[in-house]
Amino acid sequence: MSTKPVEATVEPYPRRAGFDQSMAGRRAECDGGTPAPTGGGTREEFTGTLTGEYVDHGDPSWRWYRMTGLSRKPEGYDFDEVWCEKDSLYVIEST
Repeated sequence: MSTKPVEATVEPYPRRAGFDQSMAGRRAECDGGTPAPTGGGTREEFTGTLTGEYVDHGDPSWRWYRMTGLSRKPEGYDFDEVWCEKDSLYVIEST
C-alpha cells in the first residue's frame, strides 16, 4: 500500500447540465461511431425518444442530448439509452 498522497482528479473540460423543454418527448435518430479494434471506425445508428436532458461539455461546448426508449440500436448494445451529440441528431417526430 502506497503512502503517497492521492491527488484530486479535476475534470479538464467544464460540464453544464440542463433541460430543454422543446426537445422533451420528441422522437429522433442519431448516428455516431466508435473506433474499430482493427483500425478505422464503425457506424452506429439509434432511434428513440429525447428526454430533454442535455449536457454541455468542453470549451467551446458540445451539446449532448439524452435519448431513451431505443427502438433501434446496434447489435450487442445492451443499454436502453444513449447520449447523442446535437449535430448528429435528427428529429423525426414532434410532440
